[in-house]
Amino acid sequence: MDINLARTFLMVAETGSFIDAAHRLNITQSTVSARIKGLEDLLGRPVFERSKSGADLTAAGEQFHKHALALVRVWQRAQLEVSLSDQHRDHIAIGAPATLWHGVLLKTIARLRAETPDIALSATAALPDVLSQRLIEGTLDLAVMYRPIQPPGHTVEHLFDEEFVLVSSGRAGQRKSNSDYVFINWGPDFQQDHAAAYPELIKPGLSLDLGSMPLEYVLANELTAYFPMRLVRPYLSRGRLKQPKRARRFVYPVYLVYPEARDEEAYEPILEMLRSECGRYAVD
Repeated sequence: MDINLARTFLMVAETGSFIDAAHRLNITQSTVSARIKGLEDLLGRPVFERSKSGADLTAAGEQFHKHALALVRVWQRAQLEVSLSDQHRDHIAIGAPATLWHGVLLKTIARLRAETPDIALSATAALPDVLSQRLIEGTLDLAVMYRPIQPPGHTVEHLFDEEFVLVSSGRAGQRKSNSDYVFINWGPDFQQDHAAAYPELIKPGLSLDLGSMPLEYVLANELTAYFPMRLVRPYLSRGRLKQPKRARRFVYPVYLVYPEARDEEAYEPILEMLRSECGRYAVD
């Protein structure tokens, strides 16, 4: 299938308009219409329902959407690897939630670039379901994830246990209230466990879905929040943060996911570095 059909389909789905898609792709509206017609002929189903207000995905279009994303990503991956082939012997794409990149995986990337310069690397931050889908479609080679669902044909290996602890940047002896608390979304497992442990904080005054970035905000504003121990340990040792007594701790396993069938020469240095780097974060 012409990859332009998938790209045009995705643009119409994103904009909800054949006209807007044409402007974004810098082609004519008639070309957009012809491409969508060609796609529908190949699939044997209409993928958009046209109306005066725009274009909405049909049930068939909803089903095709994830496959169109995969087709475009596979093509982009192919283009990238071909372009790198004369300078690097291989290319490895690594994915993880943003939280795990901060303080863990970026250090590994630095080591990999220094020790295996002939292997090109690309890094992606995404939610677990996106990472799993990309592992299955082959546009991601390795993923580091909390509690993954094992994709077919992949190995899941435990790396370490991530401990989330409650910390406060307020002054010693300062009286606490719910208004001082910031809920940071560390994923669905944390959301569920947090709700069970703190039912009074189900609707906090401030909720942030920004990964580890809120740490700076908490440090500057005398607030209380949960963070991975590996991120706050230096601030605890220096007294910038403190841990409230008898606060609940949450522990979640972190796993490495990689293909069962793989190029050992390219993968093994990366796997060993990930094991080495992540091993130091094991919960005592």
